[in-house]
Amino acid sequence: MSSHAAEVDKHFQLHAGQGGGARRGTLKTRHGEIQTPIFMPVGTQGTVKTLTPAQLSEIGSQIILGNTYHLNLRPGPELIEKFGGLHKFMAWDGPILTDSGGFQVFSLAKMRKITEEGIRFQSHLDGAKIFLSPDSCYRIQKSLGTDIAMVLDECPPFPCEEKDSQLAVDRTLRWAQQFYDIASGDGFFERGHHVFGIVQGSVFEDQRAACAQALAAMNFPGYAIGGVSVGEPEEEMLKQVAAAIPHLPTDKPRYVMGVGTPPQLLKMIALGADMFDCVMPTRLARHGSAFTPDGLINLRNERFKEDPAPLVEGLDNYTCRNFSRAYLRHLNMANEITGHTLLTLHNCHFFLDLMRQAREHIEAGDFESWSRAWIARYEEGSGNK
Repeated sequence: MSSHAAEVDKHFQLHAGQGGGARRGTLKTRHGEIQTPIFMPVGTQGTVKTLTPAQLSEIGSQIILGNTYHLNLRPGPELIEKFGGLHKFMAWDGPILTDSGGFQVFSLAKMRKITEEGIRFQSHLDGAKIFLSPDSCYRIQKSLGTDIAMVLDECPPFPCEEKDSQLAVDRTLRWAQQFYDIASGDGFFERGHHVFGIVQGSVFEDQRAACAQALAAMNFPGYAIGGVSVGEPEEEMLKQVAAAIPHLPTDKPRYVMGVGTPPQLLKMIALGADMFDCVMPTRLARHGSAFTPDGLINLRNERFKEDPAPLVEGLDNYTCRNFSRAYLRHLNMANEITGHTLLTLHNCHFFLDLMRQAREHIEAGDFESWSRAWIARYEEGSGNK
């Protein structure tokens, strides 16, 4: 094992669940430790929509996300670097993970062209031509000063042909090796940054397994499972996560990208996943929806007009401590920005608190029974909405 590999291995420590399935760990980064399993609020543009860094800290956010593609377009990595990196630019002193922009290969399919060298984009802002390669993707994330950089990958759509998925896997692996070599040669790891490889393979389990094995051989500090939650049924999503995880190192963090609902997170923790992100808590908050242990509720519903109860009794966040469902409904119906903030604060805290509970039950050794009961209550409540 190289000295770099030995150093990287020290950054993730498992405390419970070493035998497989749900596990509890600590991931060390340049800006602090992350207790896993963990949910990461999404801050695509260098901000988690409607929330300040102080509010994120108050609800227990340990790490947030930024997006390489979007921050490269606006305001640009050069400007962010002048301000001392993304942490100082947005006044967030905790860890940051930046996605590579590879997901935009999927989401902006009509505005890009994939070549062996990289991805040619047309900016969704002004039509300007942009080229993203493993090298430029690394350079942008280096300028941002991210704690965890994601390799450039190709996320195939759902559905897709097996041969097209294989081409995406092959290209993802080549780009991953290039990204790793560039980062390693530039001293990125020695300065305390991490890079995660990304498993692709669409709905083809053999491709998922092979991709995971090939990435594991590259010895990344951590690994992500991408290309799920792109339109496939939940059953298929879970199947592909399950297909990849056994082939990833047990002593490295595992991150499932872009997911999911609270029950999905618990189901993936049971499979051995450690990290998650999703825009669901923030996006649904702006549409008047709030997460509760009894499922998702839509505050625009007439039945909440005179409801004096908090969103979740006893949940210790500013929204639940101070405001009724009736007041929150009023703000939403009036399209008041404060309503968006209060619901976003609650939803993000709900996800973070669920992860806190999961960590406690993994340590206590009763995660399976607790999780089963939690999911049953949530899904039963959702069915009665």
